[in-house]
Amino acid sequence: KVEVKKKRVAVVRESVTRETKKMPCDTFVAVKSGSSDGNTIFGKNSDRPEDEVQNVHFHPARSDCPGGQRVRCTYMEIPEAEGGALATVLSQPFWMWGAEMGANEAGVAIGNEAVWTKEPDNPQDALLGMDLVRLGLERGGTARGALDAVVALLEEHGQGGSCAASGPWWEYHNSFLIADSAEAWVLETAGRHWAAERVADGVRNISNNLSIHRHDLCSDGLEDHAIEQGYWSDRADGPFSFAHAFSSGGCAPDARECAGQDLLAAGPVDARRMMEILRSHRGGICMHGGFASTGSQVSRLGEAPVHFFTGSSGPCQSLFKPFLFASNHHNARESVNCGKPASQAQDQDTLWWAQQKCVDYLTGEGQRTRHALFSSAMAQLEEECMLLALSSPSSSSTAPGGEGNANTALDDVYLKTLEKEMQIRNTFLSGREAGSDREGAL
Repeated sequence: KVEVKKKRVAVVRESVTRETKKMPCDTFVAVKSGSSDGNTIFGKNSDRPEDEVQNVHFHPARSDCPGGQRVRCTYMEIPEAEGGALATVLSQPFWMWGAEMGANEAGVAIGNEAVWTKEPDNPQDALLGMDLVRLGLERGGTARGALDAVVALLEEHGQGGSCAASGPWWEYHNSFLIADSAEAWVLETAGRHWAAERVADGVRNISNNLSIHRHDLCSDGLEDHAIEQGYWSDRADGPFSFAHAFSSGGCAPDARECAGQDLLAAGPVDARRMMEILRSHRGGICMHGGFASTGSQVSRLGEAPVHFFTGSSGPCQSLFKPFLFASNHHNARESVNCGKPASQAQDQDTLWWAQQKCVDYLTGEGQRTRHALFSSAMAQLEEECMLLALSSPSSSSTAPGGEGNANTALDDVYLKTLEKEMQIRNTFLSGREAGSDREGAL
């Protein structure tokens, strides 16, 4: 088993070093004018090594932080913020402190992307881009506030360190999409340098390319640094473009980025439409293979924010489960696992590995009927929980049964939906293990 694991790591490592520019990850946003319901809609597929487990965690607010307290991130400690931290819900690779994506109690959502730039990578211990995602959510009550927190930490501590659980072989810089109910920001970085573009209207997506040509904000001395390093000529290259100056391999949109743009432009976006986009295989948005979509998030950001997480790989065969800060773990004093946390041990009692086993089985021969029944059961459950969660949580009509039942119906809705999902998966897998036709039990 050890040798097999080493070989799989070697294959992924070779794939990354050979085709870094083709590595996946996609983050999307539709602000109010680009959505069908007047809310900001955020979505991300987190594409990582296929067997890197990702869990959903709730972290409560920290308000009583004595002076001098420090926060231990993945590789380094930094001072705690004076105001403590906002409550967050995060989709986290099992081995790191930071997160691929998440949201906070103030209605801010952030996702990051790997990018490669002309600035040298930093193999030394510093803040991972995923640490910056979590820190931005803990410290930012608005999208702009989160942006300011991230760039301040970036400039002070830098970014760096291995981005892989298997060792120091994979480093990259980061771009971010940061959104709230009023606006969104694209933040792109190169070392400690950065540029930001405000998204006030319509839609926007980022993949793994630098894409900012006209910035609204930037780090001090950005253009001077680009000229000094020979990245940019103020006379020959026209108006300054962060993407053209700092990209290490060109900044033309790739197939995934173009596919994402087309899907966003196809019509007004709501939460269901964003889920369809994340499940699309056009251009490899829903990724399978050595690198795969190991977790997904959709957030509706408005007066009543709702955040949906799969907590499992392959959004095309996963269930988006709703999380509401108003009703989930509101009295928690410690971090809470949203379901039994998975690790690299293949524990079928965890959602992540139960999903993997289902996917493995569904790809087998002669499973078309069973696949259809399984998909139908999952789609019905997802629609039921979406109808419940997307109604106003403050409305007495949110829950079946009328006035006074809304809070009860929505209490811990993520965990309740997860429990039903696991029942479906376990019924399906028990039919497989028994070697009998249990399709009717679904």
